[in-house]
Amino acid sequence: VRLVESGGGLVQAGGSLRLSCSASGNTLVINAMGWYRLAPGKERELVATKDYFGRTNFTDSVKDRFTISRDNTKNTVYLQMNSLKPEDTAVYFCYYKQGYSHAVYWGQGTQVTVTV
Repeated sequence: VRLVESGGGLVQAGGSLRLSCSASGNTLVINAMGWYRLAPGKERELVATKDYFGRTNFTDSVKDRFTISRDNTKNTVYLQMNSLKPEDTAVYFCYYKQGYSHAVYWGQGTQVTVTV
């Protein structure tokens, strides 16, 4: 499974960014996709995930600001990030978990930098 991410960048606090991630290769319809992030000096943390059935999972710090959506016909997941804060600065990694086998795949990462 190959994951291609796009949409990171530099934005001022309060601004918005939209990340996208498309999966290709040996994918299954039943899967979960989403985003984790890694900030300097911190452990990798889940940001948001959404599975094929629409079930979502968010970390508390982004619940009221970020939205995750999917286009199952394109095997693509989107993360709309609003009201960005400097503490959202991190490398964001696309996450794909295969149904049945539960194999996990990662994207190459995209940098999100939020300035004051």
